[in-house]
Amino acid sequence: MKIISIVGYKKTGKTTLVGQLVKSLKEHGSVGTIKHLHEHDINAQDTDTWKHAQAGADVVVAVTPNELVKFSRNNDLESALDELANEGMDFAIVEGFKDSKLPKIALGDIAATEIVKRLDTFESTNINEIIDIVLKQPEFHTLDSLLRKLKSSRSIEKAGAIGTFTGIVRSVTGETRTEFLEFESHGELARKKMDEICQQLKNKEGIVDVLIHHRTGIIPGGGDIVYIAVAAGHREELFAVLREAIELLKEQVPIWKKEHTMKGDWWVHDV
Repeated sequence: MKIISIVGYKKTGKTTLVGQLVKSLKEHGSVGTIKHLHEHDINAQDTDTWKHAQAGADVVVAVTPNELVKFSRNNDLESALDELANEGMDFAIVEGFKDSKLPKIALGDIAATEIVKRLDTFESTNINEIIDIVLKQPEFHTLDSLLRKLKSSRSIEKAGAIGTFTGIVRSVTGETRTEFLEFESHGELARKKMDEICQQLKNKEGIVDVLIHHRTGIIPGGGDIVYIAVAAGHREELFAVLREAIELLKEQVPIWKKEHTMKGDWWVHDV
């Protein structure tokens, strides 16, 4: 899933731009959107769903013939992006969240980080230029979205088994507690190398497909780092290739890890 955020002050045309992007990106795949509502409360008081939540339900799902609405607690942008990825979206357009680390199209003079394009006014928008920017963004995946992609392969009917590996941030090593890990990659080269590994392993007898996704940036203790998914004709073929994929990733892909602990920070070589 490729992600772009649209930011700007009120009445600068953010929502209109989001609408135009949705229509244009639909030509390239499925599109999901996220709107930052700040302190607004959608689950209106005295409705049945509100009463469910007031009674203590951690998640409330409302279903109609045309809608499914989920109300949950302690939400943030990351969990919202996970929801869209899990639904198999190819693109996510986020309206707001100017302080996030997402790539942003900024309308007007709003102060924000990670701006990839600033527009003086909505009227100055070249929608084709914005689409090109979105298409060049890196992929975002959850384990579920990677499995969706694997299962949508034209060759998946040959598979009798799917195996996955998830690498997470180990919070405690001996007497050292890790607060978070920070990953940096050689962008396009890292992605190219992972694609080469996947193709190399797909050529093995009985292997249907192989996908690898490695997250970068800051990942907290317990957070997901890397996903590997392998589809094979039989389980015997699958496990050997899944292990080989992990080792090749560690040996060949230019990704660097910095460990942040209670005792200090340092770069480490073992991904």
